[in-house]
Amino acid sequence: MFTQFYNESIRKLIIGFGSLFNDINVERRNTDGTLKETIRVPLSYGPKEKFIRRIQESSSISDHSKVQITLPRLGFDITGIQYDPTRKTNKLRKTKAVSQDGLAQSYNYAEVPYIISLGLYAFSRNQNDNLQMVEQILPYFTPEFIVSMKVNDINNKVDVPIVLGSVNTVEEYEGAFDTRRNLTSTFEFTAKTYIYGPVKSSKMILQSEIDIFGSEEKWDYPVDGVHDLRIGITGGFSGGTGSDNQIYGDYYYE
Repeated sequence: MFTQFYNESIRKLIIGFGSLFNDINVERRNTDGTLKETIRVPLSYGPKEKFIRRIQESSSISDHSKVQITLPRLGFDITGIQYDPTRKTNKLRKTKAVSQDGLAQSYNYAEVPYIISLGLYAFSRNQNDNLQMVEQILPYFTPEFIVSMKVNDINNKVDVPIVLGSVNTVEEYEGAFDTRRNLTSTFEFTAKTYIYGPVKSSKMILQSEIDIFGSEEKWDYPVDGVHDLRIGITGGFSGGTGSDNQIYGDYYYE
């Protein structure tokens, strides 16, 4: 029953989700209001705990040099996958696509609905950087944002709503005087997506022939008498299931 296939349904969703936050910038200004610098916030995939660990500890680039992670920074990851029974459809429903030459068609059965939970994390040293990142994200989710992606040649445009559930900001200020300040804003999203099964193919039916004929005895009865009509049907089709396949039938009407 199980065969190898890979539509990259979840992978493409993760790429589409991450691309939404790939162009967030933070501006820093002087005391007189003039622009000092603009920082494009780097984005990477990874769990929240990994980023916090890297922020708190210095990384060694040599025996004598140690550096700390650069902030501000954005990170995201998958936090859960759950089946969604409210969007279930008939599992025998097919989605089809015909080849360019018209001689074959590809299809797959009904997609399976799933809810994928995603977490986005914004890390910064000061409050102003954190608020800038938050304000560049929130206006686009009301509370959902539609992402369109191509899964395969059959499902070449799938709209996936990404819903923002909650936002939480934590400021870590307790500790020794040499401890660096850290602000973390956590965004919780849910994507109402689908998981697709393997793509199958079959040939098209190119030709069909049907002959209808009646028995000669029907002409022996008067118009107002009993009519005995025997109709036979023969036919053949070729293409998808082979050629010269015949079907026969004999129907009686009185």
